[in-house]
Amino acid sequence: MCGRFALCATANELARQFRLDLAFEIEPRYNISPAEPVLAVRINDAKQRELTHLVWGLIPFWAKDPTIGYKMFNARSETAWEKPSFKGAMRHKRCLIPASGFYEWKKEGSKKQPYLISMTDSPLMGLGGLYDRWHSPDGSLIESCAILTMEPNELVAQAHDRMPVIIHPDDYDAWLSPDLQRANEVDRLIGAPPPERMRMVPRDPRDTGTGTEN
Repeated sequence: MCGRFALCATANELARQFRLDLAFEIEPRYNISPAEPVLAVRINDAKQRELTHLVWGLIPFWAKDPTIGYKMFNARSETAWEKPSFKGAMRHKRCLIPASGFYEWKKEGSKKQPYLISMTDSPLMGLGGLYDRWHSPDGSLIESCAILTMEPNELVAQAHDRMPVIIHPDDYDAWLSPDLQRANEVDRLIGAPPPERMRMVPRDPRDTGTGTEN
């Protein structure tokens, strides 16, 4: 699973990695958790890339109660095409969730040690995400997202049996394109970087939600 991540990049780094025009500064966030707003990159109605805020925890458009989102902050990439909550978004509403790194916890003795897992060659990664729009009975709109997960590479497997899908920068255009709708074409974009391109650094539990949260 992916239950915590960090985003500490500058606006210039975000703009460069995701080819965005940014008119605002980005505040560093070291401990992002489900149900919070997250930054996401998607294609808007004008068919251009945009950076927007989505609630982390996907609420399907057909949901009767928005609290369903608390249980759907992750989506298994292997079964997302079959699930009513995710199959439409897999075809039409894919996004990228910018992250500096994500946290996993490794059992060491009687305790669990948190690790921040990040890239060695880039300050950012684009996590594969899905989003949806939900209209409440009073007419208000909530836009929300889920992060796709997959089996881990050899590095992440030391701490957990799942990891977030990380889209290669060369595949950002294809991943975001609403015109790419066939399962086999989308699934070929899903993968994990080789372990030598990633690092796993121990962090203070207080920074990751196991103690005092930031």
